[in-house]
Amino acid sequence: KEKEIFFFGGMQWLAVAIAYLLWTQMLFWIPPEVWEALSNQDGAGPIDYALFVWAFVCVGVAAFPIGIFSGCMGVTHFLHKQGRASTVAMCLKLSLPNAWPLWAFHWTDGWITVRQIMYRLPRQNDTRSLEEKLYSEALYYAWKVGIAGVLPSLVLGKSMIESGKESVAFVKQNTKEIIKLRSAYSGICWVIGILTYILAFFVSVYFGSNEFNIANFYLLMAAPIVLAVGVIMFFLRPIYVLSMCNLYSDYLKANNKTVELPDNPPKAISALVVFSLLCVALLVVFYFREE
Repeated sequence: KEKEIFFFGGMQWLAVAIAYLLWTQMLFWIPPEVWEALSNQDGAGPIDYALFVWAFVCVGVAAFPIGIFSGCMGVTHFLHKQGRASTVAMCLKLSLPNAWPLWAFHWTDGWITVRQIMYRLPRQNDTRSLEEKLYSEALYYAWKVGIAGVLPSLVLGKSMIESGKESVAFVKQNTKEIIKLRSAYSGICWVIGILTYILAFFVSVYFGSNEFNIANFYLLMAAPIVLAVGVIMFFLRPIYVLSMCNLYSDYLKANNKTVELPDNPPKAISALVVFSLLCVALLVVFYFREE
């Protein structure tokens, strides 16, 4: 019914695609002889730390639009519940006041997600035991279940700390439903991830060069990765967010709590300024990378 949700999903997809392509650029800035030296190096070096910081900032840049437009999806649900008109402008007006907590939450969650995805990738001379991998997955899944109520709570104007406490209470009261919803979402994402991995293999075989280059490899992987992210952002994530908001609405109703959407746009100005400065900083690094 609310077609603007596809717009919000599309903007999130665009943010992830740009952030990924931006991240791959630093791989091209590192000379081949440095990569060769890194392969013979024990432990982390300056390049590792530089890549870490660059990846962290790229995730942060993507997290701002993802946070705002995820908030817009939540606003759409609550407006629909109240019988009010849901438009892109109205959703942005009601989502932007929460720009700071939405950004901070999605930056944190995005970084944890990226780290977990990287942890799952196969690697040479892998010394990790099955128990370590399962423990890592259990922690990650516990985090995802535990934060189930944070987004809808942020949408309603609560702070990060208040939303965290509210999420704990929400999960305690709806544990079974949340685990089932999260399991379904994660299960389909796993299937998409495996298909993406298979597609990436064929892409690398048919379009890759005989001489392996890590920068060209990750750039080549942009096609299957962005395609998979598009499926998730356009279809799976909206269903998950709206379903969770619907469950959260039932939780509020069961506890006699009112739904009040915030309406104070000036709060978003400082977050927009900081986000703009961060983007400018990335552009400065990009254009003066040789120096």
